[in-house]
Amino acid sequence: MKPFDYARAGSTAEAVRDFGPGTMYLGGGTNLVDLMRLGVAEPERLVDVSRLPLDTIEPVGDRVRIGATVRNTDLAAHPLIRSRYPMLARAVLTGASGQVRNVATVAGNLLQRTRCTYFQDVTRPCNKRRPGSGCPAIAGDHANLAILGTSDACVATHPSDMAVALAALDAQVHVTGPGGDRIIPMPGLHRLPGEEPERDTVLSPGDLITSIELPPAPPGASLYRKVRERASFAFALASIAAVLDVRDGSVAGCRLALGGVAHAPWRAERAERALIGGPATGEAFLQAAEAELEQARPLPRNAFKVPLARNLIVATLEELAP
Repeated sequence: MKPFDYARAGSTAEAVRDFGPGTMYLGGGTNLVDLMRLGVAEPERLVDVSRLPLDTIEPVGDRVRIGATVRNTDLAAHPLIRSRYPMLARAVLTGASGQVRNVATVAGNLLQRTRCTYFQDVTRPCNKRRPGSGCPAIAGDHANLAILGTSDACVATHPSDMAVALAALDAQVHVTGPGGDRIIPMPGLHRLPGEEPERDTVLSPGDLITSIELPPAPPGASLYRKVRERASFAFALASIAAVLDVRDGSVAGCRLALGGVAHAPWRAERAERALIGGPATGEAFLQAAEAELEQARPLPRNAFKVPLARNLIVATLEELAP
C-alpha cells in the first residue's frame, strides 16, 4: 500500500472543501481499504467522513431519510425499515457477514466497486482501471458477469444487494459537492459501462452522498431473493427486489429490480409494463420475464444466467401473488 495523507472532516462543507486531485472519501473502508491493499486504488489523500453527523434514520413526513454513514447492521435492524421496507432490510442482511455489516456504511455500500477478478488484478488489463487497455473478461472468466447493458468495453457487474432494493423502491440519493446540493434518483445513480466503464456512477469529483431518502412504501407485497453459489458471504449470481400489488386477480402495481446481471442495479421496466393491468398468473409472469430478458446479451460461460433470471422472476412473483 502506498503512503497517503489522511484528514478527518469536521463537516460536510469541510469534506468537500478538502477534496482535491488524488483524494478519496473514506467511510467504513470495507471495500476501499481492500482495493488499496491490492493496488487497485492508490489515493494520495483520504478524507475520513465516517464521523460526520450523518448517522440517523428518521421519518420525514411520510418518507424516511437514511444518513450516509448509517452502518448496514443498524439499517437492517431499524424498526422503521423493518416495518415499512422489509425488502430493503432483507437485502442488506444477505449482502455480507455480520462483521462487515457492522462497519460498512450505507453510502459506501452504494459506491462499492465490482468484484470482477480482472479489475482486482493489477497485473491484467482492465478498462475500469486503465481505460483503453481492454476487457479480458469477455474472452476469459466471465461466468459471474453481466448479461444486460454490457458493452465491448466492460461486462462487470455491480455487487450491491442494497442498491437493488433501493432501485425498486425509487429511492433518492442526496448529494453535496463543489457544484452544490442535488438529488439523484435510483435507478440513475449508477451508470452502464458504455465507452466509459471507469465511471461507475454519475457523481462528479468531490461529490459526497449525505443521505438516501425513501418514498412511502408502495402498496402490495415485497420480497428480496438472491441466488448465489453458497449459502452465505457470496455475491449474487442473480437477485431480485420485487413489489407486487394484486387486486381482483389483476396486477395493479409492480416494481422489479435485478442484481448480479448488469453493471448497475437493473430496473426491469419492460417486465413491469407487461404486467401492469394484466392477470396475476404464472403464464403472465413468464411472458413478462421473457420480454425483459430479450435484451440479454450473454457470453458463452454466463448464458445460464438468462434462464436463471427468468426463473427467479417467475418464482418470486408467484410467491408474492395472493
